[in-house]
Amino acid sequence: MAIFEPLGAPHHWKPSELAAGPFAGLQGGAIASLLTAEVEALAATRKWGTAISATAWFLRPTPMTDLRTQLSVLSEGGRVSVVDNTLWPANEPQPCATVRVTLSRERAVELPGLADEGSDLADPAQFPVRTRKAAHGRPWFMDAMEAREGNGVAWFRLHHSIIAGAGPLSAVLGPADWTHGIARPFQDVVADPNPNLTVQLFRQPRGEWVGVRAQTRWQPAAGLGAGSGVLLDAHGEIGRVSMSVILVPFPRPESASKPMAAAGESRPSA
Repeated sequence: MAIFEPLGAPHHWKPSELAAGPFAGLQGGAIASLLTAEVEALAATRKWGTAISATAWFLRPTPMTDLRTQLSVLSEGGRVSVVDNTLWPANEPQPCATVRVTLSRERAVELPGLADEGSDLADPAQFPVRTRKAAHGRPWFMDAMEAREGNGVAWFRLHHSIIAGAGPLSAVLGPADWTHGIARPFQDVVADPNPNLTVQLFRQPRGEWVGVRAQTRWQPAAGLGAGSGVLLDAHGEIGRVSMSVILVPFPRPESASKPMAAAGESRPSA
């Protein structure tokens, strides 16, 4: 089962219930994954190379409805290509989110004395499972993956594809979007939507597991925060993640169906 299924027209998508956030609308990580996956799916035919970074902006809440996207190539050719992809509800004029993906054709460079760093192979399956239900009580994006935690790292393994033809970066974005929730200092006190998300990879992940070694900084007096973290696979580090955080009152159960003030959603502890 894919988290987003194609509709009849090109670049039109129907989100499954596994794309939902914990309160209302879609999860930011699911949205960023969809927009990046579309770019990755075209990369081979357009000879763009490998997606090495993506920055998403969540402009407003994305409803659970049919969606449409539009790609715009900013730079193409040579070593680096840059592609934007923007998301709208199918029948609305105002966009909900956009992502900018940087792709590069890989080219080996010999540097004397510098070798790839290795590490002992991690086994995330040995750590306890971490689960959390959405406030609305229905399936949501966290249910699309297995989550475990141990030795200061939250590990995630997606059990469903984003779309057909999705690449490695889009599979990392969903787990990476939990970063500021993993290390949040309080639970169920304030919601912490992230209006943006940036992931950079220096190595493509190997295997199914993506790990996040997270840290957060909160400034309640300003209602702001930041999340960041080291990204890993079972073989070692693969990149970095960062996002801004907006602190807002925690939604009451009776208001769970109402849109939040920003497109990101409160994050669970992994």
